[in-house]
Amino acid sequence: MKKIRFILIFICTFSLFSQQQEDAWLFLKDKPNSANFLADPTLMLSQRALDRRTKQNITLDEKDVPIHQIYLKEIENTAGITVLGTSKWLNAIHVQATKALLEDTFSTLPFIEKVEYANKDLNSGAKLSSKKTKENHQNKFLKGNTDFIYGDTENQVKMLNADFLHQAGFTGDEMQIAIIDAGFPNVNTLGAFQKIRDNNQILGGYNFADRNSNYYTRHSHGTHVLSTIAGSLENEFVGTAPNAKFYLFISEIAETETVLEETLWVEAAERADSLGVDIINTSLGYTTFDNPNHNHSYADMDGKTTFISRGAEIGASRGMILVNAAGNSGNDAWKYIGAPADAASVFSVGAVDASRNIASFSSFGPTADDRIKPDVLAQGQGTAIINFSSGNSTTSNGTSFSSPVMAGVIACFWQAFPNKNNFEIMEVIRAVSDRFSNPTDQEGYGIPNFQAAYKTVLSVPNFEEISINIYPNPAKQFFTILSNGDHFKEYNVHIYTILGNKILENRELISDKINVSNLEKGIYLLKIQKGNQEKTIKFIKQ
Repeated sequence: MKKIRFILIFICTFSLFSQQQEDAWLFLKDKPNSANFLADPTLMLSQRALDRRTKQNITLDEKDVPIHQIYLKEIENTAGITVLGTSKWLNAIHVQATKALLEDTFSTLPFIEKVEYANKDLNSGAKLSSKKTKENHQNKFLKGNTDFIYGDTENQVKMLNADFLHQAGFTGDEMQIAIIDAGFPNVNTLGAFQKIRDNNQILGGYNFADRNSNYYTRHSHGTHVLSTIAGSLENEFVGTAPNAKFYLFISEIAETETVLEETLWVEAAERADSLGVDIINTSLGYTTFDNPNHNHSYADMDGKTTFISRGAEIGASRGMILVNAAGNSGNDAWKYIGAPADAASVFSVGAVDASRNIASFSSFGPTADDRIKPDVLAQGQGTAIINFSSGNSTTSNGTSFSSPVMAGVIACFWQAFPNKNNFEIMEVIRAVSDRFSNPTDQEGYGIPNFQAAYKTVLSVPNFEEISINIYPNPAKQFFTILSNGDHFKEYNVHIYTILGNKILENRELISDKINVSNLEKGIYLLKIQKGNQEKTIKFIKQ
């Protein structure tokens, strides 16, 4: 009898397991209509987005092309599969279905390249990891001359010398910032946002969580985040980029924590890119989920494992600056940054108090692959915000607020030097931070001085741009400098990591071929100089 009972229990358990709904991404092999979209880029990107690409010498590629709709329809029409989201950048469709059905779909639909499960133990070749009890590291919310009376925001503004930029006339005019968050209730009614409403500085938005256009809803976290950049109360409160323009996107579903939110964030970032946004602020981060089988490990914090961090890397490659809260886990057993703050090209921000001391809750680096994170620090303890309910100035804690404080100042700084690309702007900011020569695991490169950043850029000669390029790009072993009749010996060549660390300097070239075989895979900056001419080219080492 015991044996029969055991067999029955095993059969029932196996049956339940086989019917369990799994979150997964179906990665597609191709985009058959790419040529049509690339021939007419306005079908996929706004003119402002195209202008941003041109200014930064970024070519369009297949990642910009939408997912092939016929493929999407075929998956949507497959009984038992629920489509939850998509990403054109990653050419992936987020679905829910049983593992058996997904494996069957993968074997029968030839356009699916691979299935990637949120439960990593189900993936082919998954790394074995010891299961730990769930730790408390779920960072739902990573808590012309102008003379402003900053009031309550004075400390957080002047700590970064952002007031210098404001007095020089750089207050974010014509810069566009996307806030990707959990909701923006009362932004459409509070007096602290009347100025940006009256001046048409809110350009639009979308609620990806509910799939509708009502973004003045859901959780108040986004309202508080936005206020640090755009809030205004006369003589009481001034945000760090009061004249910037904004898109408001909801990707976070506050009442739950699921991997779908990573997909929705990527969708929102893609929308921001297509609209021509300059900067994205994200005061969110992901490590653990309601389904513990989906939890990320510290090994996953390498900038290239989680779905959201892979999407963030592509977003940066499109020419945007992605500013992200480092996380609030500094006091927890899990003390590390979350995703996408771990991505190499994301500008992650930790928190200090009003006296410039590190906030104990601010999450630690380094990344799992031993890169310095966070990048920089801003005030995130006792930060002045606008309360979403009363509309009054109050204070709150979290890297959720140090991140947008920083994002607003970056917008003002980039406004001052619009011909700099996103990586150059980030490089300068790190270089003028107070721990640049001695970074730490919790403080990164420290607190930036934007007055010093401004003077640093002004002191650099205004080079004319060389008519030059390289091939191939991406490169595996070598690339060749393609010049306009000049001899290669006339050039000085420097290669930097995306973090601004110089790894190659060659002042006397003996060939027009540059050997990059010893570089690790990733994105690099190549600076070529000839006399008073200079050009920076971003290249990929495969």
